[in-house]
Amino acid sequence: MKRLLLLATTALLQACVNATVDQMVYNAPEAGVGDGTVVILGRRQNSDYETEPDFVQCIGDYIHSHDKSIYVIDELDFVNALYPWFEPRTAPLYPQDVERLLEHEVVAQRMRELKTEYMVWVDGSTETTDSSGSMTCGIGPGGAGCFGFGTWSDDSEYEAIIWDFTDKAEVGRVATSATGQSYMPAVVVPIPIIAPVQGTACDGLGEQLLQFFSSKY
Repeated sequence: MKRLLLLATTALLQACVNATVDQMVYNAPEAGVGDGTVVILGRRQNSDYETEPDFVQCIGDYIHSHDKSIYVIDELDFVNALYPWFEPRTAPLYPQDVERLLEHEVVAQRMRELKTEYMVWVDGSTETTDSSGSMTCGIGPGGAGCFGFGTWSDDSEYEAIIWDFTDKAEVGRVATSATGQSYMPAVVVPIPIIAPVQGTACDGLGEQLLQFFSSKY
């Protein structure tokens, strides 16, 4: 009976995600990036949060997996190669700051070696809100088990700003927001039903950036 109740509860609950994507493109490369490379970095200047490194990696993986000709430099490799110029306290905040950085020969040389033509700054985070419900677990004569129900919301807000290193200018912006409700029913065994909020936001930004950089679109 408990098993039937658990299956019925799970069947009734479907985690879903609502997402929106806004794009502003000023000057996309008509023939793609060619032999150049792209680097995607997460903003971490704000002490209240940091753009998650795994989210930044997710976007890069999405772009490269859909167009193998686009080489996306790993965020950590790029930061280490240009240490300390792209640490949180020293990273350029505006495209005009890139020209100042390139006055340092060591920076200019490493940028040439990496063939970096475009940089994407990703700013934002995913937060959990509106959690409710309760759950109790215990051990009895029949064994261990849990009973209860929990629910929570995840909200993602991200913006990607595209810089052209050649022109030292901002050439596009993409923003995405995603919201989803997750559930945790428990009749003996807790079964999480997770809304893929961050993954949906990654796909949304990744697809728009892919269209910007790829010659296939």
